[in-house]
Amino acid sequence: MTRPTTTHWLLAAVVFVALAAWPITKFLFLFPQDQWQVDIQVYREAGISVLQGRPVYQQMTDPPQLLPFTYPPIAALLAVPLALVPFEVAAWTWTIVQLAANLAIAWVAWIHVRRRVGAWAPVLVAAVAGAFLWTQPVGDGIRFAQVNAFLVLAILLDLKRPRLPVLRSIPPGVFVGLAMAIKLTPGVFIIHYLVCKRWREAATAIVTASLVSIGAWMVLPSASFAFWGGALSDPTRLGPNDGSANQAFRALLLRRGLEAGSTELLLAWAPYLLVIGGVCFWLARRAYRQGDWLMEAAVVGLAGFLLSPVSWVHHLHWLMVIVPAIIGASGGRDRVRLAVAAIPFAWFVATMPFWGVLWKREQREPAWFGDLLVEGNVIGSLVILALLAWAISRGDRDAAGGSGAVAAQAEAGSQSPPVGSRPWSR
Repeated sequence: MTRPTTTHWLLAAVVFVALAAWPITKFLFLFPQDQWQVDIQVYREAGISVLQGRPVYQQMTDPPQLLPFTYPPIAALLAVPLALVPFEVAAWTWTIVQLAANLAIAWVAWIHVRRRVGAWAPVLVAAVAGAFLWTQPVGDGIRFAQVNAFLVLAILLDLKRPRLPVLRSIPPGVFVGLAMAIKLTPGVFIIHYLVCKRWREAATAIVTASLVSIGAWMVLPSASFAFWGGALSDPTRLGPNDGSANQAFRALLLRRGLEAGSTELLLAWAPYLLVIGGVCFWLARRAYRQGDWLMEAAVVGLAGFLLSPVSWVHHLHWLMVIVPAIIGASGGRDRVRLAVAAIPFAWFVATMPFWGVLWKREQREPAWFGDLLVEGNVIGSLVILALLAWAISRGDRDAAGGSGAVAAQAEAGSQSPPVGSRPWSR
């Protein structure tokens, strides 16, 4: 493969800056000060609480946000460096590192297309990472100074096969365990490991998360007791569960008038969890059997969004993995896959819940259309699940249809593994 030249790298920098310019300007220069980088304020307050001995889970950010810290105690310890620098320095540093993480996600997740374009790979990655800043999940990560980019990158590197040389000494499952210790939703990957009977990876992830949590308990015993003994089970700490920003299916039910904690809510939500959870882990297992680690990551990452009681749109940072997973190993040669992959990208460029809130606030007709827009990301996440199911089925058909070509390659001495095979050790 032709190596990128200095010109390719410089062009990549220009492309990324051009695409990122507006989202960065909007979220870091034009946003009201009381809404500026609100989550870094939450993290920083937790770090200050650790340093000053304040109760981590009782402290709120300044008005008008008044946001509590909702992550496990280890995250509060990791936030201490943010408390050692001025807020503006912490916010800008976090943004720059988050942009770097998005570039790394694009480099790893778009591996099939990247290999196809050869020396233009840096330009492709820059264009992809910059373009996804225009989608609501990734853009809101910058807007709020969120942690999702780092968690997605860590898990993606843990699932990648073949493993990066620099990570070969780290057992698979460690990064999933670390991500779970910091934010509980990556625990869906442990369920995936168990469904696929990948006992070693599941055990590694569980032990890693447990050891990290125990270590945090030893350093912050009172905070750990407060989190595991109460704060964890209080979904109201995450904000208004029935607000339009919460795009979990449970939130849809709350917006339809069901009361939190009611039997009616449980009876409506439980079948959804069983069906959608079953479909997600069944599809992820099929992707694993196909040897498609990228699709595995996309499906299980989406499952975390679909099954959580509270899902803000920035939790769907997995969109950066979902789109290339649909494109698949064809690297863009399959035009049908390309067209299908464009659907989730376009869907989440359109901020449907925002327009739905405006529709309802201005009392436009028909009223049901405003309600439909408000649930746009709930619907969109289920549409993505259907598209991933289609891509996995197409992968099975591609593998069956390509068997003759694979045999011919083998006779010719080709070293390329057949589509759908698993030529690596798990």
